[in-house]
Amino acid sequence: MKNVRAVVFALVGFSCVAAVACQAEAPVAQDRPPLQLKYLGTAGWEISDGNVVVLVDPYISRWKLDGLGHPDDTRPNVTRTDIAESDTALIDATISRADFILVHHGHFDHLGDVPYIAKKTGAKVIGTETTITVLRAYGIPEEQLYAVGGGEDYAFDNFSVRVVPSIHSALNEKHYFDSRRYDRSTTLEAPLRIEQFIEGGSLTFLARFDHHQILTMGSMNFVERELEGIRPDVLLAGVNGSRLGLYDYDARVLKVTGYPGVVIPTHWDNFRLPYGYSQQDNIDRNITPFVQAVAAISPQTRVIPPTHLETIVLR
Repeated sequence: MKNVRAVVFALVGFSCVAAVACQAEAPVAQDRPPLQLKYLGTAGWEISDGNVVVLVDPYISRWKLDGLGHPDDTRPNVTRTDIAESDTALIDATISRADFILVHHGHFDHLGDVPYIAKKTGAKVIGTETTITVLRAYGIPEEQLYAVGGGEDYAFDNFSVRVVPSIHSALNEKHYFDSRRYDRSTTLEAPLRIEQFIEGGSLTFLARFDHHQILTMGSMNFVERELEGIRPDVLLAGVNGSRLGLYDYDARVLKVTGYPGVVIPTHWDNFRLPYGYSQQDNIDRNITPFVQAVAAISPQTRVIPPTHLETIVLR
């Protein structure tokens, strides 16, 4: 994996400055705090600029779902009818603080660990009404919950976020569609089964920090007209295989976002595997072709392939 990462960094003009951090080479003020992005796997991130800590879809438990993992993984197999039990010890070892949690949609690999993390940290959670309904069922206090539908643009201390309507990946050979929603009339009793974590609509977020604007993606899909005029300097781009079922995905997402200076692949891994297991197949299948595509479409864009629980540093 390290060799692949070295090739990718050579292609896109980045240099690793430490085993767990890579830094963009750019003429910027060195006295300001860097932006740090730690990849939690799936579409999950911990982002901090030194003032605020924002989690995006923090899914840590990485359940061995439907036996689709690795033969050496001795953890119990779970099915979608099983209770969603978070790995609290692993979460505690991974997450110590959060001020905000942004949730793209309600599937278990985005929302499944948020009830525990929200209770643990007291973070404000921003998500769809379905997401907020699930969190209410787990007893998260109302003052932590912000139900949004897309179009909101909220300012907080040291941080602001624009909520952008989006759509889910075109799964199942483009046959995926789920119109179900939860709201205050829905009766949910926690703990929920994995299958009860429904999509409930999808969002994208423009997260504004002191000196960076990050556009987050929780799926391999987007509503093009909703992104017009948004110009992030960092794009967390969904690059799993379902993007290949969409028309000219790579070129369109780069063009509509103004060819961002930095693009970081997200939601590219096998989230049924625990941390530490090889993701080489997914690197070869998802990341490497994407890096090559970006190099051809937008040579000035730098792509940083992330590694689980490693930190990317941007100044």
